[in-house]
Amino acid sequence: MRLIERLKKDRLAVLCAGILLVIIIVGIFAPFIAPNSPIDVNVKEKIAGVSWKYPLGTDHLGRCILSRLIYGIRTTVVLSIAAMMTTILIGTLLGLLAGYFRGKVDEIIMRICDVFLSIPSEIMILAIVGILGTGLVNIVSAAIIAKLAWYTRMIRTIVIKYSDKGYIHFAKVNGLSTGHIMKKHILPGAAGEIMVLATLDTGSVILTISALSFLGLGVQAPTPEWGMMLNEAKNIMTVAPLQMLFPGLAIVLVVAAFNFLGDSLQTSHHIKGDNITR
Repeated sequence: MRLIERLKKDRLAVLCAGILLVIIIVGIFAPFIAPNSPIDVNVKEKIAGVSWKYPLGTDHLGRCILSRLIYGIRTTVVLSIAAMMTTILIGTLLGLLAGYFRGKVDEIIMRICDVFLSIPSEIMILAIVGILGTGLVNIVSAAIIAKLAWYTRMIRTIVIKYSDKGYIHFAKVNGLSTGHIMKKHILPGAAGEIMVLATLDTGSVILTISALSFLGLGVQAPTPEWGMMLNEAKNIMTVAPLQMLFPGLAIVLVVAAFNFLGDSLQTSHHIKGDNITR
């Protein structure tokens, strides 16, 4: 609650949170907000200019750019948030086990993490997509696997810090169960730092998914996705250069909003840089 009160006083944080909230709501209710179908092809109206029917014009296949941007929120933003939440959930579970129990459990989990961390995340994502193939589920799985080891290690560090607090030792002496200590004492304290990690890195997941789609390795047509829209727009850049502007601005806006919000959370929570530096 104190963290929320501090954020309310930060105008930039409120603005970024408001932007993200509006974008997510628009994506969820895309069928009711989008002016046209995002996948219907109308070659007769390809590369059409701005009009009441097509507020941002049409692409090379006559599809409404605004509608594709709106529906693209689901695949680019909502999907990235879902991938990050899954990563955080699994990473928190493994980090809790490693940081609280230490010993052999910690050793096994950390050695597995070391193996994954020895491979650059970008190369690992490309390798996983190359093995599993393109598609929505595969790129999300690749993003989760590539980032899971780093989050497990970082959350383990946070858990160890809180496990060494005096009130945790007091709780153990009083015979409180492990589950109770984790749920009531460790997780509430670590939640703020974990939230900062997730917020700061969500923008990078969005860039990863968009980059894979731009390269043709991610979301496949006709599903609307901002990175794929950039890929399609580059083919007609000499004819209609503005078509790359709208999905590009959308990606920049959302990634910047997540980064600024993460910085505000970090400042509000008084986290030292060493705890969130890769």
